[in-house]
Amino acid sequence: MTKPALQVLLAAPRGFCAGVDRAIDIVDLALQKYGPPVYVRHEIVHNRYVVEGLKAKGAVFVEELDEIPDTDQPVIFSAHGVPKAVPAAAEKRNMFYIDATCPLVSKVHIEAERLHARGYDILLIGHDGHPEVSGTIGQLPDGAITLIETVEDARAYEARDPDKLAFVTQTTLSVDDTAEIVEVLKERFPNIVGPHKEDICYATTNRQAAVKAIAPQAEALLVIGAPNSSNSQRLVEVGKAAGCRVAHLVQRAGDIPWPELDGVASIGITAGASAPEALVEEIIDALGERYDLSIETVTTATEDVTFKLPRVLQDSAA
Repeated sequence: MTKPALQVLLAAPRGFCAGVDRAIDIVDLALQKYGPPVYVRHEIVHNRYVVEGLKAKGAVFVEELDEIPDTDQPVIFSAHGVPKAVPAAAEKRNMFYIDATCPLVSKVHIEAERLHARGYDILLIGHDGHPEVSGTIGQLPDGAITLIETVEDARAYEARDPDKLAFVTQTTLSVDDTAEIVEVLKERFPNIVGPHKEDICYATTNRQAAVKAIAPQAEALLVIGAPNSSNSQRLVEVGKAAGCRVAHLVQRAGDIPWPELDGVASIGITAGASAPEALVEEIIDALGERYDLSIETVTTATEDVTFKLPRVLQDSAA
C-alpha cells in the first residue's frame, strides 16, 4: 500500500535549553565523581524519559529531604529552584548539596530579594503549585510575595501602596498572556517596577516564536513534553492561538492521537525545553511508519547560551 504524504514542519529552536542541559550534566557528573546513589530533590527537569535514564545510572529522586537517609552522598536541588528553607534544612543535617537551579531562575530570586529590601510589595506572575513559583515565593518571608495568575487577578489586586509595587515573573510563561497581565498592572499602577530584563527566559520565548511560525502552516501540532512541564503546556496553547486546529502534548510515540491525524497533510513538531531530541526522533519514526514524510526545519532563532557548572563539578567536566 502507498503511504499517504505528510509534510513535517520541525520547529527550531526546540528541546533542551541551557538550564536543562546544565541540570542534567550536574547529576551525570555527580554520579561519575561520587558514585551512586546521588539524591535529587524533585524531578531534576520535568521529563519522565530523562528522570528514568538518570535513575538507571543511580540517581534517587525524592520530593522532600526527610526522605533521604543520613548520608555523605550529594543531594541535588532541581533546575526549578527551591525555597530558602530547603538549603537551610540541608545544612542543619550537614548534607552535601549541589544547587542545579537554572541561573535564569536564580536571577528572578535575586530580583525579588533586592526589591523586597527596598521596601516594595512584590507580585509574582506565575502558576500556583509550580515548583519554580514555590521556590521564588520561598525566597522571602511569608506574605512578601503575592501570586498573580490571571488578568482577573491583576484587575482585582488591591495595592497597600501603589508607589511601592513591583513584579517579577515565572520564567516559563506564555509571552502573550504575561504581556496582557503586565499591561493591566501598568494601567492600574503606573509606577509599578518591572524587571530590568524580562524574566521569561530566552528559551521559552524562542520556542514560542518557532511555534507561531509553523502553526499557521500546519493542520496539526505535536508538542513533545511532560504534562507537568509549564513551558511545554504553553507551547500547546500558543499553537492553538496561532491557528493550529489540532494541538496535542505527547510524551512518547505511544501518545500520538492517530485518529485526529486522519486526512492531515501537514504537521508541526516541537519539543519543550526539558524534552530530549531522542523523543523527537521517536515521534518522527512513528509517523514515518504510517506516512511518506517530507521534513522541513523552520528556524526562527539560533541559540548558543551555556551556563557554568557549580565549582565542585568543574574539574569533573574538564
